[in-house]
Amino acid sequence: MGKGKLEKFADMAANPLVVECPFWQLQKEGFALKGRWHQNFFKNDNPIVLELGCGRGEYTIGLARRFPNKNFIGIDIKGARMWHGAKTAMEEGMKNVAFLRTNIECIDGLFGVNEVDELWLTFSDPQMKKATKRLTSTYFMERYRRFLTDNGTINVKTDSNFLATYTKYMVEKNKLPLDCYLTDLYAEEKKDDCKMKDFINANALTDIQTYYEGMWLERGIPIKFVQFRLPHEGDLAEPDIEIPVDGYRSYNHQVVSTRKTGK
Repeated sequence: MGKGKLEKFADMAANPLVVECPFWQLQKEGFALKGRWHQNFFKNDNPIVLELGCGRGEYTIGLARRFPNKNFIGIDIKGARMWHGAKTAMEEGMKNVAFLRTNIECIDGLFGVNEVDELWLTFSDPQMKKATKRLTSTYFMERYRRFLTDNGTINVKTDSNFLATYTKYMVEKNKLPLDCYLTDLYAEEKKDDCKMKDFINANALTDIQTYYEGMWLERGIPIKFVQFRLPHEGDLAEPDIEIPVDGYRSYNHQVVSTRKTGK
């Protein structure tokens, strides 16, 4: 039997690679590492890459192993899941990894202007009912702009056809630079034409798999991948188009809703 939640939270509190910032603390005290991650945490000037909704931290750890000259921060609110990645990073003595336990809705209060170079959104909830909760919505793009470098890269791996399709429409609507769009990452040879050569050469797109990615692949659901860049300039607008909803929600639930489409 694995460790209970209380034991895991105790481990997290003692792990120097873990930082916690609950919403109340951010509102009342601010966040001491905002704008100071390079200087006060990583002690270097290497690019910072975030994984939003990192879950167990498999992708954060996998990327950090392959790219020692970049700093990686896995972000999630569920500490019992994050414990796995934090424990692994600590045991391996990794110096380019951090885990931040907080609400993603607070993200722009945790990083300074131009402090982050790249984002990974791995198997995010597609939030088919409400666009403002969707991590690739313009609502979140405006927040990302506050800390992402100009033309910073955003990578999306998802099982959700709805989220991938919506993201592509959002990119097209706002004329954002689109570097890659794959509807079946594991089948399409054209991924070699995408611009993220370093990730392809390090097999980071397919060899690193999250817990949920493994389940979707086992179930025969294609994995989609979208990569685009986010300039600082320009107004952003939501795409006004109906998109077929996914016919499932989780591994054990086949039907998500009676609706046929969403925006």
